[in-house]
Amino acid sequence: MDTKPYVGRFAPSPSGPLHLGSLVAALGSYLQARSHNGQWLVRIEDIDPPREQPGASSLILRQLEQFSLYWDQTVCYQSQRLDSYQQFIDQCLQDHKAYFCQCSRKQIKADGGYYLGHCRHKQPKQGDLATRLMTDQPIYQFQDGLYGKVSITQALAEEDFIIQRRDGLYAYNLAVSLDDYQQGITEVVRGADLIFTTGRQLSIFKLLKQPAPRYLHLPLVYDAQGHKLSKQNHAPSISGKQAQQLLLHALGFLGQTVETGWIELSCEQILTEAVINWQLKTIPKTALR
Repeated sequence: MDTKPYVGRFAPSPSGPLHLGSLVAALGSYLQARSHNGQWLVRIEDIDPPREQPGASSLILRQLEQFSLYWDQTVCYQSQRLDSYQQFIDQCLQDHKAYFCQCSRKQIKADGGYYLGHCRHKQPKQGDLATRLMTDQPIYQFQDGLYGKVSITQALAEEDFIIQRRDGLYAYNLAVSLDDYQQGITEVVRGADLIFTTGRQLSIFKLLKQPAPRYLHLPLVYDAQGHKLSKQNHAPSISGKQAQQLLLHALGFLGQTVETGWIELSCEQILTEAVINWQLKTIPKTALR
């Protein structure tokens, strides 16, 4: 039995303001943490400058406050942790657990969409190079808090994956794993669009020889055309002017109890009731895509 105090987190990227899908993920992670009398942290994943919008980080924090989603501890910014990521990569290269790769996306697409290890034995030293982590102990399945046993395809599980891009930017799987470890996250609650990246993060924890957090993936919100709500798809920003209605809508999407009279409550009061009534078993399991 895990006796460590619960620590959860919400980790948006500042590529735009929060939308309804973001609110659902934030709310689910918040309620799971508070129902365990745990801490809820906020991390801004700002390590991809070309995709970021100026001012989005502070806007996201203001939006969370408008919904009374108040966090514990100081907000963590990935852009302030670059030295930690580089130190890990350098150590992996030194230990021959990572290597440079010159394969293009076009080559990988021609091979069926998965990298087949061409550079693992060539060990290129010059040119436009990415860094890949050797996957010597693949993760073929893991237990999810909502979906149960999740299987990962052999090709995806065995692929040596990128930890630093050829443009020098650090990869999501590297940064998120090291941050979850450094912050002592005991359970990751996030959208199901990230469910199949979990094996890669578990691989990094195995390399660190540290216990991994538990994982719980929430159903995604789609628009009328069946597209996932995302910043890339220009999903509309949530507004604090209708905070109570949106909060109740997000609760309903998560299959939670919503009483008629709650519309008269403040966001803080709604969250207090929602924590008391929080039930994982009522969250709908939409099909994984």
